[in-house]
Amino acid sequence: MALDYASLPNDPEELKQQLLKHAAWVEQLKAEVLRLRRWRFGRSAEALDPSVAPELPLATVEKNAPSNTTSSDAAPILRLMSVDAPHQKHLSRRRPRELPAELPRVTEVHEPTSCTCPECGGALRRLGEDASEQLDYVPGYFRVIRHVRPKLSCRDCSQVVQAAAPSRPIERGLPTASLLAQVISAKYADHCPLYRQEGIYRRSGVELPRSMLASWVADGAQLLDPLVGVLERYVLAAGKLHADDTTVPVLAPGKGRTRTGRLWVYVRDDRPAGSRDPPAVVYRYSPDRKAERPQSHLASFKGTLQADAYSGFGSLYAKGRVQEAACWAHARRKYYDVYATDRRSEAAAEALQRIGRLYAIERAIRGQPPAARAIARRTLSTPILEELHVWLRTTHETLSVKSPLARAIQYTLTRWTALTRYVDDGRIEIDNNAAERAIRALVLGRRNYLFAGSDAGGETAARLYSLIGTCRLNGLDPHSYLRHVLERIATHPINRLEELLPWRLADQLQGVALPSAA
Repeated sequence: MALDYASLPNDPEELKQQLLKHAAWVEQLKAEVLRLRRWRFGRSAEALDPSVAPELPLATVEKNAPSNTTSSDAAPILRLMSVDAPHQKHLSRRRPRELPAELPRVTEVHEPTSCTCPECGGALRRLGEDASEQLDYVPGYFRVIRHVRPKLSCRDCSQVVQAAAPSRPIERGLPTASLLAQVISAKYADHCPLYRQEGIYRRSGVELPRSMLASWVADGAQLLDPLVGVLERYVLAAGKLHADDTTVPVLAPGKGRTRTGRLWVYVRDDRPAGSRDPPAVVYRYSPDRKAERPQSHLASFKGTLQADAYSGFGSLYAKGRVQEAACWAHARRKYYDVYATDRRSEAAAEALQRIGRLYAIERAIRGQPPAARAIARRTLSTPILEELHVWLRTTHETLSVKSPLARAIQYTLTRWTALTRYVDDGRIEIDNNAAERAIRALVLGRRNYLFAGSDAGGETAARLYSLIGTCRLNGLDPHSYLRHVLERIATHPINRLEELLPWRLADQLQGVALPSAA
């Protein structure tokens, strides 16, 4: 919006209006620059200053309860909040770190250099001992497994008998299941690109060109594809899903540059609502962000879809088969952008504080069954939401429609029905953070890989991210799981592939489990 001085009006009032518009545009650009700087260089936590964001006191909760709520109805909820709501860090003395008991121990005994007393020369007898532990690391190493199959012949009829060759994850391929699992998990769980792995393996004395590693990864993904299909059917059978998507640069063949593909994520995780169903995640790749992509992915899904404001989901909602639930974290982020740009914005701080009260209730009821969550929300969250709605409408009338705060309020009001749907359905979350956490792994990998080699590479990544992401949700070590599956899947009955899903193998792999990702 550059000023054309030749066309400036002579009328003072018109000139004033034009300058006001220009000033608003400048402020908008400043806010956007600060937001981008914070995104690139600032801290990621969207924390409100504690001085303007106090915890929701229990008295406020009691005051906000509807008049028709009896003390007996509210008592369990209030008792729950009084116990669980405060999230203060208690200072305690640091205890010595305990090393995992399952790690192998190597005992080194350090005897005195002399068997006689250094003071009087007398004989020494054992009194006791002091023991301490250090954590050691033995670098990974390669070994060669040599398969020998003796040939035996019958003395009577000359029949030759020989054991069958052991199954390999890649037919006539070089890697064992363990090595293939290492290459895959290093790239998609630890975000280590193949060219870096090539250098790491070279230092161990083994030359594995990245082209060979890429071929192994593609072959492994192809072998696991039927299992990913079983996983996808499990995810889509849920009554509620979290969805999100992110960009992935894809190399354009023959053009020497990249184009933008998409990775979509669909998460099934009802643990916050007290469900014992195993959590799972499925990723899908597409070369673009057309609305037909999620429509195709979710063709068999019926239920509630918790997602952002992407218009491509609109046709799913229009048919009535899928119900929309919006994300309060997404709405909150818009107010935080205003607050981070201008800490003097009392309206932005108040919006964050009001939304924070909703989150305090959610922390208190996390893990409760859907019915209890719905009662708590109707009792405690509804009054806060009603007051927030009135405050937003009143505040919006006092702002310039183009100001960042006005746009944040308009976003919230426009999506109010979807944002408040969680109140009456205890299965629905207040936000879409489950999907955003699943996207975070892709973002870390994207920074390291730079781009996918092709659309086929994007499909490969989606398959492997699905299994590795589900491993993490269920607290399993991705390498141990992939090694176990790759050793068996080629000979496993196709109609019993669900036996190889991560949570079905948790007991067998319990010794190498990771802390569960909530």
